[in-house]
Amino acid sequence: MSIPQISEFTIRRHANAKSFQRGEAYYNAGAVNAVIQRGHLLQADVVGTEARPYHVNLNFDSSGLTSVKCTCAYDYEGWCKHIVATMLVCARNSEKIEQRPTLEELLNRLDHIQTQRLLQELVAEYPPLIEAIDRHVSWMTNPADNQTTIKFVRRNTLDPAPFRRQVRQILKDTVRYFEEGYEEDPIGEDLLSVVQTAVDFSERGEGENAIAILEAITSTCAENWDDVAEYGAENDEVVGELNNAWCEAILIAELTPEEKVDIQINLEAWQDEWNADFGLVMEALRQGWDYPPLIQVLQGNITERGAWEEDVPDYADDLALIRLKILERQERYQEYLYLAEAEGQTQQYLTMLGRLGRVEEAIDAAQTQMNSMEEAFALAKTLSVQGALQQALDIAQSGLNLPGNCQYELGIWTSDLAIELGNSEAALLAIKAAFQMKPSFVDYQRMAELAGENWESVKTDLLRIVRTYSGWGTESAKVDIFLHEGLIDDAIAITSELSSERSELIHRVMDAAITHNPGWVIANARRRAEKIMDAGKAEYYYYAVEWLKKARNAYLESGKKADWLSYRENLMQTHARKRKLMGMFKERGME
Repeated sequence: MSIPQISEFTIRRHANAKSFQRGEAYYNAGAVNAVIQRGHLLQADVVGTEARPYHVNLNFDSSGLTSVKCTCAYDYEGWCKHIVATMLVCARNSEKIEQRPTLEELLNRLDHIQTQRLLQELVAEYPPLIEAIDRHVSWMTNPADNQTTIKFVRRNTLDPAPFRRQVRQILKDTVRYFEEGYEEDPIGEDLLSVVQTAVDFSERGEGENAIAILEAITSTCAENWDDVAEYGAENDEVVGELNNAWCEAILIAELTPEEKVDIQINLEAWQDEWNADFGLVMEALRQGWDYPPLIQVLQGNITERGAWEEDVPDYADDLALIRLKILERQERYQEYLYLAEAEGQTQQYLTMLGRLGRVEEAIDAAQTQMNSMEEAFALAKTLSVQGALQQALDIAQSGLNLPGNCQYELGIWTSDLAIELGNSEAALLAIKAAFQMKPSFVDYQRMAELAGENWESVKTDLLRIVRTYSGWGTESAKVDIFLHEGLIDDAIAITSELSSERSELIHRVMDAAITHNPGWVIANARRRAEKIMDAGKAEYYYYAVEWLKKARNAYLESGKKADWLSYRENLMQTHARKRKLMGMFKERGME
């Protein structure tokens, strides 16, 4: 499969200016090595500051990128420089990508004996792998666990014992993490990974196996949770995911009345022991698919009460979404539409109409039922996949006027679609809507291209947005825009009170402000340097000297060399005993 087309504009949008600049430098320096594609996965090694290269993973499908990861510690806005460099290879030099076989293709080359030898050699090289193999062998073979208290295990093909061991080990590891003083523990991510295993079985139609795994997880957590609760661990997230997983498994398993009673008894006991709420599971167990109001809805008889005969509980939406997931998997599309309409699941209703090719019906329904940006965005993307591009644009544009929390993403998507359709006016309005939610220098530049001769009036409005925008994390974008427009005072206003940890951004503004406002550069740089020197923390002296360089340059640029010499002399007298600092003064030409 060919990799998706990735434009440099897209790369710039997903990375801040600093990351893109450094990533491009890495690309130009040839730091991206061993770029390999295996089916839907692209991997690259990028030489960085560490001895070992950083590893970049790109996953994609027919619609585009699905995930992007790097092993570096970057945790700021957008993609890191290593991802940017890899993306630039895809955009500029795709012939460098080496096509390699997928895991499935590799295994198909081996016979039974060779496969066994491969696993033995891998376990010899990576001993912990034997535990994962143990679990998977248990899933794929069929020794039943006769000791479990739940009767339905007689019909499954999976041994739950490895899952009990795995959960116990996760809880033990969590206690160890807490005792060793780690702020983050592995309990959430690791336990949810085990729950996902049960969900995977449900999605393959193996409800009994999914239930066996969920019984192992839930019972083990209930029995051992006190060990982690002593350290403040909470069970809300895990219980929420277990509710959904149990609900799906129950709704696809063929359970006898006796088996349902067994499950109910165990769930009630675990609720009390674990202080959990399994109300959603209990309701799914009670209703199944034979609940009279539900049967009426699935037959198209929809009333104001939807699929309920009594008061609608808080978890009604969760239950409806799980049922819809199952109906879709079973290709029961008309029943899906009935249930989505009855339960007010507008996004699912509209997008399913679109996916079924019932475009006009979806558009007509949207006129009266669509109430949020999220619903509009989902429908617009569905229509675009169906090839109804103009209809998708119309829906997306109307969505920008609805309430919601995806205005930036919807605005950018709508703008790109409008450009594809040759509608520059619509593209400009959409990207401006995105800009209002998150100012970006890349989007600012794109709007300059789209506005053409109307740019001056558009620019005035955009600068007003930038000046009044109070959202966190856009300081760099604001500075890029203000420096691009020569608005030094605006850039100064942003950086004056920023923490010195943002030194690179502050240095950029100081360099631009030296001729415009040297007094600010001197005062701000001196304040930051003096704070470090007065604290006497030698490990930070390097940063103090860098601030002093900015102050010196501003003194000299403004014709105040004598003032600089006087200030420097006073510093050297005040801090004369700080040998490391004095040594750095000499090394860096500060004398």
